[in-house]
Amino acid sequence: MNSEHVVWRFRRISWDAWGVSSEVDTVWLSVPDVCERLSLTPGKVHRLVEDRALLGKKIDGVFHIPEVFLEGAAPLPDLKGTAVVLLDGGFSHDAALEWLLSYQDVLSARPIDAIRQGRKTEVRRFALTLAL
Repeated sequence: MNSEHVVWRFRRISWDAWGVSSEVDTVWLSVPDVCERLSLTPGKVHRLVEDRALLGKKIDGVFHIPEVFLEGAAPLPDLKGTAVVLLDGGFSHDAALEWLLSYQDVLSARPIDAIRQGRKTEVRRFALTLAL
């Protein structure tokens, strides 16, 4: 990763099914960092955001994407369909991003972690119930 770019790290306290708290780190990458990681131009990264293959937000005026939305040198494949369900269901981009990164009791995990575990159908069903 290029040392010129800032990696934002936020801690969120989440609760597991047994009521024990755990810290969840979210590492946020700037567009240049994502470009380097995916070997893409900034325009192509922004196109992935427009196409809902990636979600992100501005932090201190600079657009950032959670690192957990990437898998190796590509966007997490199952993120796009879940993002489409959330956004088409009435979630704003910020609300969809927050939901994906927040612990959900029904899933016993953050939705993004459940997706990474291969539970995309369960996540999308839950997202559909929220969108109704």
